[in-house]
Amino acid sequence: MWKLICATLFLADPVLAQDWRLRESDVLFDAEGLQQALSGQKIEYYDGGTSVFGSDGTYSYTYGGGGLWEGHYEVGDAGLVCVTFVTGTLRCDRFVRNDGRLVLLTEKGERFPVRP
Repeated sequence: MWKLICATLFLADPVLAQDWRLRESDVLFDAEGLQQALSGQKIEYYDGGTSVFGSDGTYSYTYGGGGLWEGHYEVGDAGLVCVTFVTGTLRCDRFVRNDGRLVLLTEKGERFPVRP
């Protein structure tokens, strides 16, 4: 069901349907590959923030200076990951591989490389 919602949002919302400012060197994930890359992982960004993708679909993001957002995530094709936070807010981002590194792309066109 959640995958259908994400797919519908992706196709219906022009912001989510944008090209995400992909670079020629970006490699997209399929849903299975992205699930394997994220499930059960804690990833850290260079700004000090961390994301935890629980193997049970739980998600948390901690800002570098503190502050916590919690919710549930679902992955889709083309590297799409959508999080529904406990506040009801929905956020969709995209993960790609670039030069062997995992990179988060936001709908605003920002790029956040993940620390190795």
